[in-house]
Amino acid sequence: MNVVAQVAAGVAAGIHVLVFVWETLLFRRPGVHWGVFKVPAEDVEPVRLWSFNVGLYNLFLGSGTVIGLIALNTGDEAVGRALVFYTCGFMVLAGLGLAVSDRLAMSRPKGSGVVGAIAQVTPALVAIVALALA
Repeated sequence: MNVVAQVAAGVAAGIHVLVFVWETLLFRRPGVHWGVFKVPAEDVEPVRLWSFNVGLYNLFLGSGTVIGLIALNTGDEAVGRALVFYTCGFMVLAGLGLAVSDRLAMSRPKGSGVVGAIAQVTPALVAIVALALA
């Protein structure tokens, strides 16, 4: 697997682990729930369960990508490629779902999820394309 695919996959994994921290560990902080996710203080408690669970999904995706990169670089290329392709593919599809929910203005003002969708899709898509071309 080429360097571009590995770097892009590493960035995608890092983003997902960071979002896990925000959604699961730091969500009650105003700088996170409002500053990152535009969730008003009065809605924090009702969406905490959702946020915690989604954060774990992000951790699992990021961890799967890291495990795939480790496998690639320790001699198990088939397993590594499969894990990176699967987890990055999942990230792209979830990012597209985020983009659709943003366009529909579901629970947040329309346009507030664009940056998140782009951040979720772009590095994972670059990794998939680079992986396919390698």
